[in-house]
Amino acid sequence: MGNKKKAVLSILLALIIIGIGTSAGSSNINLIETISILVNKIFFIPLKEGIDPKNIGIVWKLRLPRVLLAFLVGGCLATSGAVVQSILKNQLASPYTLGVSSGASLGAGLIIISGIVIPIVGSFTLPLVGFLFGLLTVYIVITFSAKIDRTMSNNTIILSGMVFSLFVNALLTTLTALFSEDMKSITLWQMGSFAMKGWTYVKLIIPFAIIGVIGVMRFTREMDIITFGEEQAKAVGVETSRVKTKLFVYAAVLTGGAISLSGTIGFIDLIAPHAVRKVFGSKHKYVIPMSFIFGGSLMVISDLIARTVIVPSELPVGAVTALIGAPFFAYVYFRKKR
Repeated sequence: MGNKKKAVLSILLALIIIGIGTSAGSSNINLIETISILVNKIFFIPLKEGIDPKNIGIVWKLRLPRVLLAFLVGGCLATSGAVVQSILKNQLASPYTLGVSSGASLGAGLIIISGIVIPIVGSFTLPLVGFLFGLLTVYIVITFSAKIDRTMSNNTIILSGMVFSLFVNALLTTLTALFSEDMKSITLWQMGSFAMKGWTYVKLIIPFAIIGVIGVMRFTREMDIITFGEEQAKAVGVETSRVKTKLFVYAAVLTGGAISLSGTIGFIDLIAPHAVRKVFGSKHKYVIPMSFIFGGSLMVISDLIARTVIVPSELPVGAVTALIGAPFFAYVYFRKKR
């Protein structure tokens, strides 16, 4: 089967997963009813008879925005993961290697502890500060890497990211120890959740997704060339340092935007790109968009498990992705070792 047919099937499967995610929950709603409600809201087609008005509110105001937010967050993380893995030529690398999550967590921790609210932004002060801190950390890592190694070798970037991540995590740990009463709030934010996040959050993440994905898609040819080696890329005229820097910035925009609105959620950025390369091969014109689709679908499934496995309570979605991702991480590592 060709890649185009696989892509169409993947998109159809993603739509089915979104439909199931919107239907299932503590009060299950028939999939046909869910489709009828969505068609009515989007295309103004009359509702199917006998639908409970309460179900309309559940589907449109609670579940659909949550599912779409999960899909977009998962897509952003997976796309960012595909970029970082390609540039660093390491299947076990992730955007968190650059320190995005550490920076965002520190920013969120500072807002939780201080209780500061920016007047114009209001309740979105925490996501905004988290995003800015994540972006700032990546900027510091890239600048530091360029200063000590003009070629910005992969090992230099990885080591710089690890050092700054450890340093920033140490700062957050110190703050948490000093303000132990806020420890629970910081921990819950770090574990990630899509609970009680409506259409406003969906609207906020869309610009990050559009800017990040379009920005990355502009460099699919360069990424294809870089995978054969940086020396070969330079020989055919690719400015590897410039391309790396721009791609890291777009990856930071995708990851920073995602985790600032949902909290730190791991492993999606590792699993989805790996699965996509198995199905579609290594051409980035397929890897990038399909990573978005696969990552979004996997996040919707993880969130569905998180909110249905112990009804009426729910698990942090980061815990579910870790339970799925940790064995996968071990599988990839030992398979690569063999």
